[in-house]
Amino acid sequence: MDRTSLLASIAGNAGLDSETAERILDAFRDTIAEKCSEGDAITLPQFGTFESRKRMERVAIHPATGKRILVPPKVSLVFRPSSLLKQKVNTDKTAD
Repeated sequence: MDRTSLLASIAGNAGLDSETAERILDAFRDTIAEKCSEGDAITLPQFGTFESRKRMERVAIHPATGKRILVPPKVSLVFRPSSLLKQKVNTDKTAD
């Protein structure tokens, strides 16, 4: 599903026009990015949790050359779905 299809689906399910759905989706994305960059976790009951995780600096071996290289630290965004969301996805798949 691409962004246009997602916006059309949100607008249809919520009874909104496409511009309003787009503003809501953009605000949701921006809020998650802002709060996770500050180190906060965002928990949405019955949906899941967005959180940032810091990966420490480490030494790795380049597979082609065998040289040791230093991999810099980075922050990753992680989403953990709730058990209810997992259950709904699995139930919907078995219905097909």
